[in-house]
Amino acid sequence: MSNPIEMGVVKLLGIRVVETSADLVRLEWDVTSDHHQPYGIVHGGVHCTAIETAASVGAALWFGDRGRVVGVSNQTDFLRAVSEGTLAAVATPIHRGRSQQLWLVEITDEQHRLVARGQVRLQNLTAS
Repeated sequence: MSNPIEMGVVKLLGIRVVETSADLVRLEWDVTSDHHQPYGIVHGGVHCTAIETAASVGAALWFGDRGRVVGVSNQTDFLRAVSEGTLAAVATPIHRGRSQQLWLVEITDEQHRLVARGQVRLQNLTAS
């Protein structure tokens, strides 16, 4: 059975789940021309997708069987243009509360340079 996280847009973008826990999520993907915007660099939407995915996975693992989590805000800064190589997104929690969580996600290149940084706020929805 395939990893349920690696489906939909995550699968289309070739994003791989490398490590998952309630405290850290690591994703990786190889940049291809399919990730490029017209100027030949990775499209910001790819970064936003990786950031949202990494934060959502970690938040869901932490919240567990208490319910579901949904993203309510994704604020991403693009810091370095990339056109090739392998990128990694690492998500860690900033705050985990009763009703919301805030996760920090950093995307780095193969030289460990910061490429993009995002924060995702997620709403905890308790099971009814």
